Amino acid sequence: MFQSFEAKSSPDQGPPRLKALRAQMAKSDVDAFVVPRADAHQGEYVAPCDERLAWLTGFTGSAGFAAITQDLAGVFIDGRYRVQVKSQVADEFTPVHWPEIKLGPWLVKYLKKGNKVGIDPWLHTVTEVRGLRAALESAGVSLVMTPNLVDAVWDNRPDRPKAPLLVHSVEVAGEGSADKRARLASDLKDQGSDAVVLTLPDSICWLLNIRGSDIPRNPLAQGFAVLHGSGKVAFFTNATADEAVNAHLGSNVSLHPYDGLAAYLETLSGTVQIDPGSAPEAVHAVLVAVDGIEIVEGDDPCVLPKARKTQAEIAATRGAHLRDGAAMVEFLSWFDEHAPSGALTEIDAAKSLEGFRRATNTLHDISFDTISGAGPNAAMCHYRVTEDTNRAILPGELYLVDSGGQYRDGTTDITRTIIVGNPTDEHRACFTRVLQGMIAISCARFPRGLAGRDLDALARAPLWRAGLDYDHGTGHGVGVFLSVHEGPQRLSRISEVPLQPGMILSNEPGYYREGAFGIRIENLIVVRQAETLGDGRDQLDFETLTFAPIDLRLVDVELLSKFERDWLNDYHLQVREKLQSRVSKSAKDWLNAATRPI
Repeated sequence: MFQSFEAKSSPDQGPPRLKALRAQMAKSDVDAFVVPRADAHQGEYVAPCDERLAWLTGFTGSAGFAAITQDLAGVFIDGRYRVQVKSQVADEFTPVHWPEIKLGPWLVKYLKKGNKVGIDPWLHTVTEVRGLRAALESAGVSLVMTPNLVDAVWDNRPDRPKAPLLVHSVEVAGEGSADKRARLASDLKDQGSDAVVLTLPDSICWLLNIRGSDIPRNPLAQGFAVLHGSGKVAFFTNATADEAVNAHLGSNVSLHPYDGLAAYLETLSGTVQIDPGSAPEAVHAVLVAVDGIEIVEGDDPCVLPKARKTQAEIAATRGAHLRDGAAMVEFLSWFDEHAPSGALTEIDAAKSLEGFRRATNTLHDISFDTISGAGPNAAMCHYRVTEDTNRAILPGELYLVDSGGQYRDGTTDITRTIIVGNPTDEHRACFTRVLQGMIAISCARFPRGLAGRDLDALARAPLWRAGLDYDHGTGHGVGVFLSVHEGPQRLSRISEVPLQPGMILSNEPGYYREGAFGIRIENLIVVRQAETLGDGRDQLDFETLTFAPIDLRLVDVELLSKFERDWLNDYHLQVREKLQSRVSKSAKDWLNAATRPI
């Protein structure tokens, strides 16, 4: 079934909902209320019942939050969404540039001493609450925990999902759940803890070798879990389990209702670990109130092992990328045939691409709503086409398509920018500088211990030399039949997590000119041990996982160095050799021309 495209909410929905929320705030004796995008699991992608920010404001981006007072309604968004937010929120909402402007100082500016700021403690982490409380209390403003005030005024709010659980094959995972649990439980005991509370669904799915369908586009089961030092796990979820799942989980994994976590925590004793960066403040509050519990703080123990993919996961992901690459070739060939007529729309193209992926007969779902943007729409780097925004893809325009697939053996994410007809010199110059940045990351070789912040500038340097830049990170982590955006690894100037072998990342520099065009080129890469050279220093580099043609019509060869030109020719040779036997005859002919040496 093709992806559905929802029309934009009516512009008169925001003000009535804002008015209702403000009335509820007055009734609850709070002067401000914070509405995050995140759910209780700090998810970037949330279930329909947790779409509070979109319901209230109309903003559908995957990151941000709102702060509502009786006089102001600020929508805090980062650089990815500053164009998009203008077209989605009513005039009553004021876009606020975040993180340049922090929530605490913004609230202090507009509140008075003695005012109260309300938050739902299930939707804010321990770390967030500490920082916000400190910022407010220094100005005499108090932070109070309340039931969710949006939920109180949201009529016909969707129910929490109850989708079936799936067994994730050990052949793909490379390690059985029992072995993972035993290993992490042993580490837990060595650190002096009796149990750890897990609140991230991707951590729990990784640990138990299960998948779900609670979150659109992400094969996750929503829930919480407690891992004990014995290796036993209590899993709190509304997801359903059949006989095969129960047999897979075994007697050491017990299933409980989603809303049963708080009561279960009250039965614990000893030393309990939480991750303050992801655990809800509500979890911390329950544990604090239990006699006999000592709380210790540490990172979620699943996060790094999950990020360091096994050899089996990497091998499986390679296979998924080849099938996905073949689907991309079929699409790009089809697009080049049909787009010059000017009759294709953004939705037409997105549906076609999804169709080619489904034609592989291995697609579980797309990995996120396809970003299909032509001309000025592509300048919104996380643009989501709707029936209202859908436009024709016209000759002379750049078309940007960022898409991916969820396969049972891997998760893909690829962006290509394509010219319809003839590019301008400006198109080619900007595209080539983006390409140079992507090549620089692809070829990077670096000492072990460096983090994403140490490499991010490599992708930006060609743009910087021309006075250009982009307002998003260069790359994010990617799971294996899990979240398409996975932490903790990133290629970003703010990422301090050392890159380690097995970590999969995106490599996606871009350039966006508001009202005109957008450019992004994205491959996935995996960190590996580099070949020993020189004096034998311990170094890492990247293996490219994504194989699909890059539009040579947009490449200004005169801007490329010989090294860059050789890299592009070699990459296209690999694309041709890996994919030509996987595509139709017409797509093969197109592929051979699209990957010709330059």
